[in-house]
Amino acid sequence: MEAADSKKKNDPKGLIEGVVASDKMDKTVVVAIDSFKAHPKYLKRYIATKKYKVHDPENKFKVGDKVKIRQSKPRSKDKRWEVI
Repeated sequence: MEAADSKKKNDPKGLIEGVVASDKMDKTVVVAIDSFKAHPKYLKRYIATKKYKVHDPENKFKVGDKVKIRQSKPRSKDKRWEVI
């Protein structure tokens, strides 16, 4: 089982920690979440990265900042998370 997924399921608030990968959009940042996965046959562990578009209404987060995000109502086609 993935470390990040187990954290997501057991966290009552649904908070996820990640790093801002891009801040080029207005009121939106892209947050990268890293998790460990194991290959089904060879069992080698590797890092898988997933990116989320996150609502940042004040444009205050920059690339490299550590942020916590939570799920929210859909704000656009791809944006369903917000920065805490």
